[in-house]
Amino acid sequence: MAFDYSLDFNEIDFRKEPEKYRVGRGEQGVLLVEPYKSEILPHWRFKTPAIARESSEKIYEMFLEYKKKDDFVGMDMARKFLQMGYTRARRYTNYKGGRKYDKNGNVNERAIDEEKAKSAAIFEVKWKMAREDAEYLKMKKAHQKKYG
Repeated sequence: MAFDYSLDFNEIDFRKEPEKYRVGRGEQGVLLVEPYKSEILPHWRFKTPAIARESSEKIYEMFLEYKKKDDFVGMDMARKFLQMGYTRARRYTNYKGGRKYDKNGNVNERAIDEEKAKSAAIFEVKWKMAREDAEYLKMKKAHQKKYG
């Protein structure tokens, strides 16, 4: 089931109404689903490898806390933020200022930023740990079976 963008995200507390949450593909909905967005977003940073390490460790720690509370939606949102840390750092690795396209829609020339590449690699490790977590996978399957 695809992520449902038709919902009124300003009105839904997904912790209280997890049945309304759909996993979607990749990072879909990562900046919409509350209260998780507000809990995780302040910790999401990747400017330098040291900042990325601190950020990814904190978000992974949050993933584990959600897991302890049997909060699948929280786990999935933490996984999405880890994935987004990886993908955004990769974008900044390849394109100065993170801009793949210029104002005319043409692809900008690649310029590899080794610092951002290290940040991306740091996030990638934690993202893989989250997405491959056995309990997460079990809860994901159960959530999708029950709610779509």
